[in-house]
Amino acid sequence: MPRARAGMAAWARRAPSGGGTSVIARDSSRRLAAVVDVRGGEFFADLEEVVEDLEGTGIPVRLVFLDASDQVLVRRFEEARRPHPLQRDATILEGIARERALVAAVRERADHVIDTSELNVHQLRDVITERVSDEVPRLHVNVQSFGFKHGIPADADYVADVRFLHNPHWVPELRPLTGLDPAVRDHVLGAEGAQEFIDGYVQVLDGALHHYRAHDKPSVTIGVGCTGGKHRSVVLAEALGLELRSRGYDVRITHRDRERG
Repeated sequence: MPRARAGMAAWARRAPSGGGTSVIARDSSRRLAAVVDVRGGEFFADLEEVVEDLEGTGIPVRLVFLDASDQVLVRRFEEARRPHPLQRDATILEGIARERALVAAVRERADHVIDTSELNVHQLRDVITERVSDEVPRLHVNVQSFGFKHGIPADADYVADVRFLHNPHWVPELRPLTGLDPAVRDHVLGAEGAQEFIDGYVQVLDGALHHYRAHDKPSVTIGVGCTGGKHRSVVLAEALGLELRSRGYDVRITHRDRERG
């Protein structure tokens, strides 16, 4: 569960020259983020003034306020075994009440108020991304062909073995070529079972990759292997990569052993 209490964030179009602990500045080349709460002391007290200064210079600002129910906040403090910073010699609930009074004006001014009571950290990230991001981050997929005789890539999350397809190595006119040559590509994709494998494997991958962002995994590597990494794996890696790219994934295709064979 998120540990943050009632918090706040501000979005601006470009970074302010003076900087501020409660400002998130964004433009096409730079993104800055800061989260503040009552523990910020004088910085928190200056929050509204900082936001007004930014808006006064023509910088659009958006405020995001994170909240939770009293019951959930009490449980989080107890699980963390920490007192509320405004609790002093009182109870946790009294500390929470004091905090709510201090942040009431900020909450009222916020562009987005998000109740985190029923959200875990992954769900909270998705909600914030949906509400304030100008773009949805795409999963980066690396599709790499390789030869089993040279070893499986150490960083492969998935490994496909395409040695069941007929090997162009045994066709004299195809042997010196690679999977990037049209003649080899046509030979491999025309083999029995090739297209069925591509269609089925893309379905499996799409189903799995669709959920990867929920686990904070920004990239996935898919290894496609044949014996030497020169013919079949190159063709299938290209085909799989193009299919995944057509489904909206950010795909990079590389061929580790294409020149080794």
